[in-house]
Amino acid sequence: MKTHLDAAAPLLQLEGVKVDFPQPGGRRFQVLKGIDLTIAAGETVGLVGESGSGKTTLGRVILGLVPPSEGRVVFDGQNLTRDAAARRRVMGRDIQVVFQDPYGSLNPALTIGQTLSEPLLKETGLTREARSARVAEVLERVGMPSDTALRYPGQFSGGQRQRIAIARAVIARPRLVVCDEPVSALDLSVQAQVLNLLNELQRSMGLALLFISHDLTVVRHVSHRTLVLYQGEIVEQGEAAQVHNAPTHPYTRALLAAAPVPDPLLQRARRAQAAA
Repeated sequence: MKTHLDAAAPLLQLEGVKVDFPQPGGRRFQVLKGIDLTIAAGETVGLVGESGSGKTTLGRVILGLVPPSEGRVVFDGQNLTRDAAARRRVMGRDIQVVFQDPYGSLNPALTIGQTLSEPLLKETGLTREARSARVAEVLERVGMPSDTALRYPGQFSGGQRQRIAIARAVIARPRLVVCDEPVSALDLSVQAQVLNLLNELQRSMGLALLFISHDLTVVRHVSHRTLVLYQGEIVEQGEAAQVHNAPTHPYTRALLAAAPVPDPLLQRARRAQAAA
């Protein structure tokens, strides 16, 4: 994918964000160690790291679920770190999330139509008929059958539930969607379908995406830029193709070698190169 260039101010900006958690004995464990990150309107940024690198914590900081110990989170010029009212407005309207487990994010007692209608209740002046029409439109957009709205989450496969979770995230037309390992629980063939769907929605709706994953190869196919997070620090960043094809940091090379590829000889050569 080509690099997304935007001369305007970034939609999202993190400045010197640190997060530490208390430990027994009065100690503190620093999860994030001064993160600077920007995402432009309509840009997809991939954030890659292994378990424990801090990538999910960073996503939760952006979502307002974890407060930073230091630093600022600025969205469209508003400092969400200090302005609780602005944070509530933005989180309800402009920033949404797609989690790894789609079933856990869908209420099994509600029909899909009821679940998708919930974010629209905050839009004043939107009639019940208009909400139903928006639900039908977004379900069609994510490739789900017309009767989906009348059914329950348990009646769908994992890939279908993730499509529904994506529909819920975009139905209120947000400006930024945080995707936290959205395909890691899916089969490879279904992963490709969901990645293609996210690419299409990003382009057609002008969404900004933060795509969080442990798989550098997956991130390569959806991102304009890639950031590599290691032990709470960004150790490499650049255009997605550059980071994937010519990584400079040993940790990035190790991530690439660990990513599965269908050719066993290529996989063996990658791992040998990373170990050299």
